Amino acid sequence: MSRTVLITGATGTVSTALMNALRGAEVDLRALVRDGSAADGPRERGAEVFAGDLGDARSLPPAFEGVRDLWLLTPNGPRAPENAMNAVWAARQAGVERVVRLSVVGAAHDAPNRSGRLHALSDREIERCGMRWTILRPHWFMQNLLNEAGDIAATGTFSLNMASARIGMIDVRDVAECAARVLLDDPDRHHGETYTLTGPRSLTFDEVAGELGLALGRPVTYLPVGDEAKRRTLLGHGVPEWIADMLEEYARAYASGWGDFTTDTLAGLLGRPPRDIAGFARDHAPAFIPARDG
Repeated sequence: MSRTVLITGATGTVSTALMNALRGAEVDLRALVRDGSAADGPRERGAEVFAGDLGDARSLPPAFEGVRDLWLLTPNGPRAPENAMNAVWAARQAGVERVVRLSVVGAAHDAPNRSGRLHALSDREIERCGMRWTILRPHWFMQNLLNEAGDIAATGTFSLNMASARIGMIDVRDVAECAARVLLDDPDRHHGETYTLTGPRSLTFDEVAGELGLALGRPVTYLPVGDEAKRRTLLGHGVPEWIADMLEEYARAYASGWGDFTTDTLAGLLGRPPRDIAGFARDHAPAFIPARDG
């Protein structure tokens, strides 16, 4: 008998990749979306779509009815612990058997960023939820580089306030495949585990620029900038202030060396090494090419 898996954050990068990774598996996919107009993507991936908002506990019970496994991804923001609590409450009321939660790298009550501390609150609730649980803590996503695609396409440069940070960045597709592996395994196999997921090596953004340049066949240059300059750019693109603050806090932590590590956890879960930045650059090269050349 196939299990029903409820995917939250269903229109986002990680959850979309997870639905791709689960395609063809013996599970019944169900997707939670805040806005019914965003249902096409999950439906195309074979999911039954329910409208509901993790910020509104009363909207959740219909989506959770009959669910065995919950993939829990909450929006970034100061209400993230409330969103996670609402999902856990609905899951417990519906008799959900297992929760697999996407946390963040370095989540802890003494993390050097508010996001990490908020995620630590949600992680603790998952640990005490009374259901089987697994927590994934992925490192900085390679796909974050797609936010710089416009500048790279136009000028061959990209600017971040990361100084000479070295980061064990990971491809989102690998995060999704790890989540799929956990969800497809017996619920007891990964119960009580917290998995920190990284790429195969720590990279500077100069090294990232070099790999992007090789994939594109033209030079790409990383230009470090200060926090205030990056903040102005983000706010100018309509990024909410809380998110801009969060990104600045992470950038300061990474610039201090906080992200310079890797683990072998992914290889243990998937039986293969993580994707490298070179593969990411080749696979996503079209995103970094000017439209007139594409």
